[in-house]
Parts: sequence; C-alpha cells; structure tokens
Amino acid sequence: MIETLNRLIDEIERCLGESLDIEAFAASMGTTSYHARRMFSSLAGMPVSEYVRRRRMTVAAADVIGDEDLLTIAVRYGYGSVEAFGRAFRSVHGVSHGDVRRDGGPLRTQPVLRFRLTVEGSIRMDARIITRPAFRLAGHAARVPLIYEGVNPHIQQHIASLPAEEHQRLKELGTEEPRGLLQVSADVDPDYREGSKLTYLHGVAVGKDTRIPDDLDEIEVEAGEWVVFRTSGAHPAALQEAYAASAAEWFPSNPWRLRPGPSIVAILERSDDFNRATCELWFPVERA
Repeated sequence: MIETLNRLIDEIERCLGESLDIEAFAASMGTTSYHARRMFSSLAGMPVSEYVRRRRMTVAAADVIGDEDLLTIAVRYGYGSVEAFGRAFRSVHGVSHGDVRRDGGPLRTQPVLRFRLTVEGSIRMDARIITRPAFRLAGHAARVPLIYEGVNPHIQQHIASLPAEEHQRLKELGTEEPRGLLQVSADVDPDYREGSKLTYLHGVAVGKDTRIPDDLDEIEVEAGEWVVFRTSGAHPAALQEAYAASAAEWFPSNPWRLRPGPSIVAILERSDDFNRATCELWFPVERA
C-alpha cells in the first residue's frame, strides 16, 4: 500500500492541470479507490482532493508572480474561470492572486508528500480476522461531523439524550457479534475529511431476520470478513491511536484492504468515569 500511495503522489504531480481518475489509478494498482482514499487521508491527514488543490496552488504561485494572463494560468491548472481559480488560490495561500502578483507573497507551500513504513512498529496491534454472515445494526442514529481527536461532543450529546432504560433495552435486543452496546460509524466520506458528515448509530448487532422495533433505526451489514483490533487504556485516546496505527502499520504490513461498510466500536469494559476502557474496533475488509 505504501508503494501505491507514493505512485499516486507521482501521478498527481504528472497531471496537476488535469482531473485525476482515482478509480482507474487504483484499479491499475490492483486495489480499490475506497481503500486508497481512506489510507491516503489517514496517513496524510487530508483527503486526496485537498492535497491536489494545495499542490496545484503551490506550483501555480510561481506563474502568478509572472506577467502571464490569469485566465491562461487558471485553465492550465484545471479551472474554467479566473474567479474559480482565485477562490482556490485564496483558500490555500490566504491572500488573492492579485495581492501575490503585486507583492510577491505571502505564499504557503505544500511540499510533495512521501509515505514511508516504520518497519519496527511503534504500537503493538492485537488483531484477528473473522468471517461474519450478513447481520443488522439496530439503535438510535444521528448525522454528526467527523472529528479526528478527542471526544466528539455531537456523539456525546446524542448518547446522553437517551434515557438509562433505553440502553438496557438495546442490550437485551442484541444477539450477535460484536456483542454489547456499539458505536457505529457509517456512510463515511471516502476521503475521511474532518468535519464531513457521517451516520453515527448507538445500538447493537442483531440477526438478519430479527424483528427490529419500529422506533429504532437500522443498518444492513453485508456478509464478509472483518479485522478486529482490541485496545485497552485511556479512552478515547487508545482507540484513536488504534485507528491511526491500523492505517500506518497494520494495513501496509498485511494482505487486506478496507471494503465499504460501517466501522464498529464495541465497549467491552469501562471505568465508571469512562476515562479508561477496553474496546474492540471492527473494520470490514477483503483480501488485497
């Protein structure tokens, strides 16, 4: 996967002024656009689209400083108008192309990225691969923004809005693995952009044919294989470290890739104040 991401970087540099067909590129590398985009955003800290925009505007700045017609420059970097180019330029550099042409700056540079694998591994990854038939997730869902670090206050508020007896009712409804009350993230932006919306479901796993009460939301989960990571320690820090390490260490070192589907967190044990917890993190996968 590391080689694939570096080849993607080279492809981006080769066609800065053209649209990038990630589907075709991923297929040529024997992987999927979904997996490539998720791995890129997890390791780079930004989606592919944002990196492309930053690189285009970094290179375009040298042209803007000259006296070439701005529309010619805009078209060169894939924009149909000076206005569209100007918006992208300001979003990266924080100033207009006119200011830069007049004053020569200030400019913000996006260096060319390179991905490397840490051979020794900084975090021990306790993982297992399991195969599950189709099942469903039932519970209470809400649309919330994606937040990389710390407690997500939108999720926290959603869970806190549920009465204590509702948690108990959900526990009694759950019959399948993953066991217990679950934190489910579905419909996630493939680029994994921070602030993008996802569906969060607080609920349980039930059989494919289990009758679900009408007042609960449900998510259908296809049959397939899953990688399950176990974490223990400060919460949610240990869980978020596992998310990061799965992309930086586990997936590049193992013959598996992500497939579309929800990611699931099962809380196995927790302290009374929820500052420490033992969890399982479930990702849907397929052989690479």
